[in-house]
Amino acid sequence: MMRLSLICLVALSTLTFSSSPSAAEEKVEKPTISVSGTGKLSTAPDIAEIQVGVRSQAPTAQAALAANNESMNAMYAILKENGVATKDIQTTQIQVSPEYSQPPNQPRSVNQAEFIPRIVGYRVDNTVQITARQIPKLGALLDGLVTAGANQIHGISFRVDSSEKLMDEIRKRAMADAKGKAELLAGEAGVVLGAPLKIVDEGGSRPPSPLYAPRMEMMARAAAPMPIAAGEQELAVTVHVVYELKPGK
Repeated sequence: MMRLSLICLVALSTLTFSSSPSAAEEKVEKPTISVSGTGKLSTAPDIAEIQVGVRSQAPTAQAALAANNESMNAMYAILKENGVATKDIQTTQIQVSPEYSQPPNQPRSVNQAEFIPRIVGYRVDNTVQITARQIPKLGALLDGLVTAGANQIHGISFRVDSSEKLMDEIRKRAMADAKGKAELLAGEAGVVLGAPLKIVDEGGSRPPSPLYAPRMEMMARAAAPMPIAAGEQELAVTVHVVYELKPGK
């Protein structure tokens, strides 16, 4: 009798388990659509970053350094007169290097003694990075720096100081672009676009491109103010959105 009861209990358990849906059957994935949207905005940069320096040469290191210091102090005075704040001036390089004699420019003969270079002078390089916040006055500022003794320029880059304030508007454009694409595709497929299930913001903007220029001593010969063209920069944001799809009416 006990054996018969156990058999009935096992059969009932098997029947109950077989009639219940599996976990995989209970989980029904929602139909979705994944699209990308891009928002862009072009604006004029309001900040220029430029590296300007002085290269001095003299028979002794002390004389080269003294000449360099004189020109750099004159440069700092020009920067102050033009409203460049102290926080916007940063020294990026100071280097004192010996200069060596060069071999004579003539064919080397077999009996010619080996050339031994010797120190004939010293060179001092001092470079500062300047953040200029008045781009319309940048040409006049560079002219003043050249007059003060600057003879090296290593590059100019432009950027938008208030770019973060513009990013919200650009993100709105990116979301509108993504939604427009999703609505178009859903309509063509005969379904209705639902709520967004996932949003990924890539963000980012185009970095400033450095503009490398010739040495400043060549520019100093020009009588007219140095022309500076800042152009425009394009800020962009890309978003990836997953929308739910609902059956069409």
